[in-house]
Amino acid sequence: MSTAAARAGRPKAGSKAGSAPVAAASAALPAHLADAVVDESSLRRFLHGLPGVDPVGVEGRSATLATRSIKKASKLRAIDLAISMVDLTTLEGSDTAGKVRSLAAKARRPDPDIPEVPSAAAVCVYPDMVGVAAEHLRGSGVGIASVATAFPSGRSTLPVKLADTRFAIDAGATEVDMVIDRGAFLAGNYGKVFDEIAAIKDACGKVRLKVILETGELATYDNVRRASWLAMLAGGDFIKTSTGKISPAATLPVTHVMLQAVRDWRTETGELRAVKPAGGIRNTKDAIRYLVAVHEVAGPEWLDPFLFRFGASSLLNDLLMQRRAQTQGHYSGPDYVTVD
Repeated sequence: MSTAAARAGRPKAGSKAGSAPVAAASAALPAHLADAVVDESSLRRFLHGLPGVDPVGVEGRSATLATRSIKKASKLRAIDLAISMVDLTTLEGSDTAGKVRSLAAKARRPDPDIPEVPSAAAVCVYPDMVGVAAEHLRGSGVGIASVATAFPSGRSTLPVKLADTRFAIDAGATEVDMVIDRGAFLAGNYGKVFDEIAAIKDACGKVRLKVILETGELATYDNVRRASWLAMLAGGDFIKTSTGKISPAATLPVTHVMLQAVRDWRTETGELRAVKPAGGIRNTKDAIRYLVAVHEVAGPEWLDPFLFRFGASSLLNDLLMQRRAQTQGHYSGPDYVTVD
């Protein structure tokens, strides 16, 4: 298929002839990237032509950056920034409207006794709970994110995934978190993964799309890099590490690889795409390590909730306790913060 056809938004990558057109994911791409998504073989050639990741190098740099320390005034700013980047999340079968209302209240005012504490970035819930979250977050500036596309497995048909996405958006979601079909990706069926991401992005319209790679199942850093580029080529606004349902979830080396990908994407296209590590980030020390990595690997522009998020609800309580220690000179116990 010609580059012109790909730019026109006709079926490309893995799409079968005659199938419904997906989003024009390549419309604004430079020519060499538009060429990469013309068909399955071009996409495979591009992804396998990406520079390989040196595991020793990326793990060594991650370990080195993790030893960086920051001074007290900078630490308070880092804590506030991290609070503003948290996506407060509840994704359990036992979720209730009351739990979602409590989570929304905490997102708006993480520490009710200290109004200058910033709000969280978003509340993330299942699609059937989006309406509850939207009702209690209206006008707050806190985002309403919803997992969709047969979360967490991603094992369903595209029509079901699209219906899941549209249901969440109709209920008030301002962000959608989709999961890729890891089986298709690991089998090398990159076109199928591309087309599903592009179709979900098309359904999202102006709603931001987070593409969950489930990096713990991808096995290698090279696969993480390929999946990151695949998600961005297909139109994903965020690349996200994990569902939080399997181990390992987010790790610093994997996040480094993803930060390198968005940095390189900016070099190639001029566009800023976002990153979200999710799962396993539980304390302030870890959060600051990630912020150092963001600054050093991607760049200071990414130190913004629009471009970097933490999917780590348990992290927020530790950030609040550490913030009180910074401002009050002593540690407060967990009783001084609300329980998620």
